[in-house]
Amino acid sequence: MAILRPFQAIRPQASLAGRVAALPYDVMNSQEAREAVKGNPYSFLHVDKAEIDLDASIDIYDQQVYKKAAENLSQMAEKGVCLQEETPCFYIYQQEMDGRTQNGIVGCASIDDYLQNHIKKHELTRADKEADRIRHVDICDANTGPIFLTYRAVPEISARVELWIRNHEPVYDFIAEDGIGHRVWVVDSQQEIAFFAEAFCQVPDFYIADGHHRAASAVKVGQKRRQEHPDYTGEEEFNYFLSVLFPDEQLRILDYNRVVHDLNGMEKEEFLEKLGMSYECQKVQGPCRPQEKHTMGMYLDGQWYHCRARAGSFSPDDPVGRLDVSILQNQILTPLLGIEDPRTSSRIEFVGGIRGLKELEKMVDGGMAVAFAMYPTGLDDLMEIADGGHIMPPKSTWFEPKLRSGLFIHRLSS
Repeated sequence: MAILRPFQAIRPQASLAGRVAALPYDVMNSQEAREAVKGNPYSFLHVDKAEIDLDASIDIYDQQVYKKAAENLSQMAEKGVCLQEETPCFYIYQQEMDGRTQNGIVGCASIDDYLQNHIKKHELTRADKEADRIRHVDICDANTGPIFLTYRAVPEISARVELWIRNHEPVYDFIAEDGIGHRVWVVDSQQEIAFFAEAFCQVPDFYIADGHHRAASAVKVGQKRRQEHPDYTGEEEFNYFLSVLFPDEQLRILDYNRVVHDLNGMEKEEFLEKLGMSYECQKVQGPCRPQEKHTMGMYLDGQWYHCRARAGSFSPDDPVGRLDVSILQNQILTPLLGIEDPRTSSRIEFVGGIRGLKELEKMVDGGMAVAFAMYPTGLDDLMEIADGGHIMPPKSTWFEPKLRSGLFIHRLSS
């Protein structure tokens, strides 16, 4: 059984919440972040991507960057931009996008549950990315970005969340620059806090939806603190990490598309001929968004194709191998296009579905060779793979909307 416990969040004043809240550090580069904060000294990007406040020549992994992040975080508290809750609470974080809402409970998950696989993973992590966030969390002495977790929906939890929302006013209610609505309620009733803590103790497992590197880094900082404090009791804040838990039935996974720079020395006709061994492809008019599993859209030389994986190109009994991103990787990207490891190859780009199929056309028309529009991976696939201890191919899922950083900060020192 997994643990979720309340905490004393450091969070923005209500009047500044919309200006503090920022997209996660890993969805934009440094230049994009510099542009995003123009005219907004309150943006949490000053903490999560602190290189934007230093000379552009400084490496983003330089120690100065982490020290600047800690300095900026401290100044937010000193200037009263953010204040700490007086008592431990849970929080309800509601996001609204395209008329859909999803309601998450914000609390702290246990590093032991992560280590014992009650918090299940479906992706590999990269050591360099882990090292970056380990230094960031350790020097800031805080979890500055929440881990996006999900769980199999429990009707009683969802009902109590809805009841609290109906009977209380949100402390934050704003629409971000991308049109996503964000609302937050503080759950400060001891009765409700006890209910949610007990209810989540009955949930067998949590699943990482997004934030594998942040989760792994938070856990390793907690382990580091345990080594530094061998008399730890397990109740210290460093034994827990900031999380938002959403019921699976409310979540939406978008497509995560692929664009390849070149055809690995082949002409278009040769590529199409070899592609036909594993996919049945037909020319179609206009952008082709796949409508069912084992199909995909392909944009090549100004033409869209609808492609269906042929029988025998995958095993229907293999939960990883039958993913559409796996079929593409195993049948096309590796054997035909020579992309052995998509995590490290410079010849492939990944495009989140939020950017639309027109972005794929733009990239190919601008000089890249071919784009593949994927059918979204299902949340049931994610959970089955995580339950089995398997790993998805990289960039298999794209969750929208993205959680905002800066609305909740979890201090590791008591």
